[in-house]
Amino acid sequence: MSRLLEMIEKADTIAVLGHVRPDGDCVGSCLAVCTYIREQYPEKTVQVYLEKPPVKFSYLKHFDEIRSDVDADAICDLCICLDSADVERLGDFKALLEGARASIVLDHHVTNPGYADENLVEDVSSTCEAVFGHLDPDRISKDVAECIYTGIIHDTNVFKNSNTTSETMRIAGIMMDKGVDFTRIIDETFYRKTYVQNQILGRAVLESVMFLHGKCIFAVVRMKDMEFYGVEASDLDGIVEQLRITKDVEVAIFLHETDNHVYKVSMRSNRYVDVSKVAQAFGGGGHLRAAGCTMGGNVHDVVNNLARHIEKQIKEHEE
Repeated sequence: MSRLLEMIEKADTIAVLGHVRPDGDCVGSCLAVCTYIREQYPEKTVQVYLEKPPVKFSYLKHFDEIRSDVDADAICDLCICLDSADVERLGDFKALLEGARASIVLDHHVTNPGYADENLVEDVSSTCEAVFGHLDPDRISKDVAECIYTGIIHDTNVFKNSNTTSETMRIAGIMMDKGVDFTRIIDETFYRKTYVQNQILGRAVLESVMFLHGKCIFAVVRMKDMEFYGVEASDLDGIVEQLRITKDVEVAIFLHETDNHVYKVSMRSNRYVDVSKVAQAFGGGGHLRAAGCTMGGNVHDVVNNLARHIEKQIKEHEE
């Protein structure tokens, strides 16, 4: 039996947490664990706490029961933290971690320092892939499989990213055998966009700028742009990936303004730049080919500061 299941079996009340601005892997892993516990241990009380997740994931079991508020005085027997590279990424929900009698982290971010009683940080494609390894595969239902498959496709960019392995594909195949509608999941959560999402994507690409001799590209969406188009942060999904596939580009940077002169930075690389090292230099983290951080200042200062770290890696590669 995995350490995760051992700790679940000893707990009566369980809180499941993920990172701020939850993506497909975060929502999928949290709901996979929640659904599995409710199916296999119906006597236990389990609750998922997340910032309001994108509605495109509403087909997942128990999505409508996700809580986006937190009682700072709440105490649970076990707090399970998923897909969150550090404690600050839990946002206000870290109060639940601090008040829990026991805690465990299950994550796939190599920069995770370990902040719970038990820390399971695995070098796999996604937290959903890690979750699969800690559950009884024979007891994974179609509902749980939909959650796991969703997380895997979102963190592998539908199996295109370098973090995809033969084991990733094997697990995805097992989820398909559980009966998940994989075509619908991919189309509706990964590719399908609303008209305004296409508009803001087009605006970002139109105003993008290439630098470092065409090896890097960046784009920015400011709060005034989001207000003009009537979009939220979740509507910006996919912009950095569109920038990444620009011919001859090694690193793509996408900035979106979250406060006055404060930007959420998303970075992607194609072959050799380790963007997690760049993000760590500014208090962020992530993966070799996908990472992010939050930075203050004007756009040019932010890009120039990032560029110094990126350029150093490019020069080292070219030597």
